[in-house]
Amino acid sequence: MKKAIVLFSGGLDSTTVLAMAQNAGFEVYALSFSYGQRHKIELDFAKKIAQKSRVAEHKIAEIDLRIFGASALTAEIAVPKNRELAEKNIPITYVPARNTIFLSYALAYAEVVGASDIFIGVNAVDYSGYPDCRPEFIFAFEKLANLATATGSTKSSDFKICAPLIKMSKKEIIEAGIKLGVDYSSTYSCYDPIIRDKEVLSCGKCDSCQLRLAGFREAKIEDKSNYVS
Repeated sequence: MKKAIVLFSGGLDSTTVLAMAQNAGFEVYALSFSYGQRHKIELDFAKKIAQKSRVAEHKIAEIDLRIFGASALTAEIAVPKNRELAEKNIPITYVPARNTIFLSYALAYAEVVGASDIFIGVNAVDYSGYPDCRPEFIFAFEKLANLATATGSTKSSDFKICAPLIKMSKKEIIEAGIKLGVDYSSTYSCYDPIIRDKEVLSCGKCDSCQLRLAGFREAKIEDKSNYVS
């Protein structure tokens, strides 16, 4: 069985990608990050999903991007609510170089376990305008991966950065996941979680929640996640 690294947050997109990788016949090695994000609660969801999905291995890398800050996800900056998503300006929830850092860790992990494929759930259609979610970035990193590693430089294997969601709308992503049996009620997407009576709720107003809710509306499927009423 071929091995693949799946960058896995426990959110809607990465859970769909995990299901896609397994459906394609890959043995999945899931990689999550505790990077100082205000929505660290997502890792609890990631652990449960990884266990239920019976991945070969699930690692959580500990890094701290709070030392740089400059993002509403890693600094004491308010998360924007009810933002007009049609505007493709880069929002304050962008974490500087996050996907570059994550993919670099995934590349190291891939070399160690002998995986040639790295899956990432970036999307360039229904997204918040992050520059590291574009096809150009994925292409560039794939080129780097094959230049900067022992595996790539000796041509013993070619690395491939797989971004199966990159040209899909959120509606299409949800529909694809449903066909693969993804239980989206077990995923978590909110950037600004609310804990009430030990229950984890989503704000429903941050960019991530807005995109998720719109996707479910367009797919005419109920989102069974818990939102603040």
